[in-house]
Amino acid sequence: MNQLIKKLRKYEIMLRKVANNHLQGDYQSIFKGAGLEFDDLRPYQYGDDIRTIEWKVSAKGHGTFVKTFKEDKDQSVYFLLDISASQDIGNKERKKIDVGKEIAGVLALAATYEGSQVGLISYSNEKEKIILPGKGIRQAVKIIKGIFNHTNKSLKTDLKGMFTFCLNLIKKRSIVIVISDFIDEEYEKPFKALADKHDLVAIQITDPIESALPSLGIVPIYDKEEGKITWVNTAFGGFSRKISSTFNLERNNLANLCKKNQINYLQIDTRQDIVLPLMELFKTRNKTMKRG
Repeated sequence: MNQLIKKLRKYEIMLRKVANNHLQGDYQSIFKGAGLEFDDLRPYQYGDDIRTIEWKVSAKGHGTFVKTFKEDKDQSVYFLLDISASQDIGNKERKKIDVGKEIAGVLALAATYEGSQVGLISYSNEKEKIILPGKGIRQAVKIIKGIFNHTNKSLKTDLKGMFTFCLNLIKKRSIVIVISDFIDEEYEKPFKALADKHDLVAIQITDPIESALPSLGIVPIYDKEEGKITWVNTAFGGFSRKISSTFNLERNNLANLCKKNQINYLQIDTRQDIVLPLMELFKTRNKTMKRG
């Protein structure tokens, strides 16, 4: 565990150094919400989050006004980690679940060093591990142990259940960072509701095999969630092209869903180092905070 924490700490320091070079020291803004305590009203400016519009005041006919906020000193950051069996895809050295856990661990360390309260919700098709928010390095270690030492109770996926559970659990507006491959159906409604209530970040983990399945003839496909084998003819009817097309369509649909609902979206491939993609997320959130 000590070696793991050292590795994650090394990543966190790298993030901080790169951020300080590119963001003038504003690295901590990924852990600042769009504002959690009402402060004042000001005229609407292009690029403002439409969710901050004060409709009652704007309806009086003197222009469109948005609410401004001041930072909450007890900012909470929740990591919502999908640990279902669909995450167990990739090469032996680095699967989607490994990347997801790595990202959660690094950002948990970073958030606690910035003084935020940090919590964890690991989920399959049921609640797996719940750690309520707390501060300090001991909390970070507790979170990391909860991420890497947990043994699943279930292997199935239920994103709809996961988001609904979070809506019921997290009462105070918080930053919620979802780490998943988003391979599921009918989760959009509670996902959007979560974005309305909280400052939501979606990090999608993908692997090349999901979009580039080779034409190998008839091969067995093992469904880890259902625990059964299905024989598939990968050489029939443009099977590989259909797999690639479906993967790209679903990824684009998720990105568009996030854009429409002011959700910060980031896609990370298992082949990538996590530092540079996370820096892109930081830059996006910096721009959003400055507009707000």
